[in-house]
Amino acid sequence: MSEVIQKTKLAKQAASTLNSLTTAQKDEALLITAEALIANSDVIIAANEEDLVRGRENGTSSSLLDRLALNHDRIRSIAEGLQQIVELPDPVGDILEQMDRPNGLHIVKRRVPLGVIGIIYEARPNVTVDAVGLCLKTGNSVVLRGGSSALSSNRKIVEIIHDALATTSIPSHAVQLIEDPNRSSVDEMLKLNGLLDVVIPRGGSSLIQNVVQNATVPVIETGAGICHTFIDESADLEMSTAIAINAKVQRPSVCNSMETLLVHETFAASHLNEIAQSFREAGVELRGCAKTKEIVEWALLASDEDYATEYNDYILNIKVVHDMDEAMAHIARFGTKHSECIVTENRSHAERFQQEVDAAAVYHNASTRFTDGFEFGFGAEIGISTQKLHARGPMGLPALTSSKYIIDGHGQIRQ
Repeated sequence: MSEVIQKTKLAKQAASTLNSLTTAQKDEALLITAEALIANSDVIIAANEEDLVRGRENGTSSSLLDRLALNHDRIRSIAEGLQQIVELPDPVGDILEQMDRPNGLHIVKRRVPLGVIGIIYEARPNVTVDAVGLCLKTGNSVVLRGGSSALSSNRKIVEIIHDALATTSIPSHAVQLIEDPNRSSVDEMLKLNGLLDVVIPRGGSSLIQNVVQNATVPVIETGAGICHTFIDESADLEMSTAIAINAKVQRPSVCNSMETLLVHETFAASHLNEIAQSFREAGVELRGCAKTKEIVEWALLASDEDYATEYNDYILNIKVVHDMDEAMAHIARFGTKHSECIVTENRSHAERFQQEVDAAAVYHNASTRFTDGFEFGFGAEIGISTQKLHARGPMGLPALTSSKYIIDGHGQIRQ
């Protein structure tokens, strides 16, 4: 029996126990786990250093190393994420609808756990803890398959989680980590109908598309983030600059960072050079269209391939557009339905942009960096869904539940 099947079966065994636990029991387990992570920060950091050394040897970019790196502050923040999940309402058991039928049947639609959730993700060990917290709070067991670049970190984190859960009502085997680094372990997970109830991919476009195209298990698609900010003709210069710089520079390695800045030609003529200089001072390489290069001579020429790339790095595309229609057409062509922004003082333009742009989150005068479960008040998130079925946008606790109907009668039979 393969590691994948063996561990997924253990997770499935734990799911029935989780389904019967109270909110208090689940919360207590999460608090104990948070304390254990903080108490073991040094050993987690030591394991993380193994991953960082391996990453440097393999030529991993600085932005991806940043996503991988852990320190005492980041571990404390990860643990605080679990504590915040504890403070959130438990959606399991919520009554979504209820009705009394003319034949006397009383029907209740109630939230229930999904069951066994498979999470496939890349080099962000914080996802390991976020996924465990959200899944356990909602009564789901979880099978984790992180990237090989974070294997040492994930292995140590899960070991600590197992030890912590052993002192609680939650069975330790409710959390499983697939350690096989070969792609075949991912492919095997995608076919585990009957053992996995859903698979959620988190990572780059190639990982997500592999899962979406090859899974027979149901998938909640989280999207690659080719996010845009459109600066309209009427935009305020100071606000535009602040939003654009934040959307790209504050943390370029994450999926809600901006990859392309679209600028109305009238605004560009007056202000693009100034904004470009701000990006230059922040260490951002600029690639632009021909009109951009007329204004910003030192920018490189951007290709269609550039506009279709999620850099996760200090690289930004710029395109000067004639009007909002051209901006929206560009977003429709190159966007990934993640997060899009318009900066404008024209309320009708903002309303039209928010109505017509097809994305999970559409902003007016605010950075795309806010597309995040914590910022939306959901606590830690399992990912940003870019699909339209089941869940869309930042996925917090309710997105990890399903529903079932509970029907009470008094002897009714159907005629």
